[in-house]
Amino acid sequence: TKIYTRTGDGGSAGLVDGSRVSKASPRMAAIGDVDEANAALGGALALTAAGDDQRRLLAIQNDLFDLGADLATPGEVEGALRIVAPQVERLEREIDAMNADLPPLTSFILPSGSAGIAALHLARAIVRRAERSAVALNEVEAVNPEALKYLNRLSDHLFVTARSVAVREGGEVLWQPGASRSS
Repeated sequence: TKIYTRTGDGGSAGLVDGSRVSKASPRMAAIGDVDEANAALGGALALTAAGDDQRRLLAIQNDLFDLGADLATPGEVEGALRIVAPQVERLEREIDAMNADLPPLTSFILPSGSAGIAALHLARAIVRRAERSAVALNEVEAVNPEALKYLNRLSDHLFVTARSVAVREGGEVLWQPGASRSS
């Protein structure tokens, strides 16, 4: 398969329905941020995943491709691939299961620790940007509400995953307010 088409050389990108939009449009910003989140999650996966973590994160990566397709399909298109409520509900179940084994939060957690934990927090922060981009798109063009919910839950999921990995690796790095003021 030829990887380049030259159709985007003028600064536009094709959508699933055949229409073209500027690569600088809110829709393309949201799609790009979801793609970046997926790539960051791949990095986190390479550094942290084993067993259940790997299974969950690979499912999320697949969901993020579904989400990209959802965002790349404006309007109502028969048979369009959309994020659906069961995908959001799965994230919620996984968050609840992981959270049940964690100690209560007593402080903010620094996005730090091992390389894997830091990578999970970076992926979480990129997901939050993707959510902001999708919300901005939704302010000018309707976005599937389940896609917005998915992004919101996903940042929570990655936070809890990072906490879970940190606890397994010996502990979280906690914020100490004002700790360096007198340095």
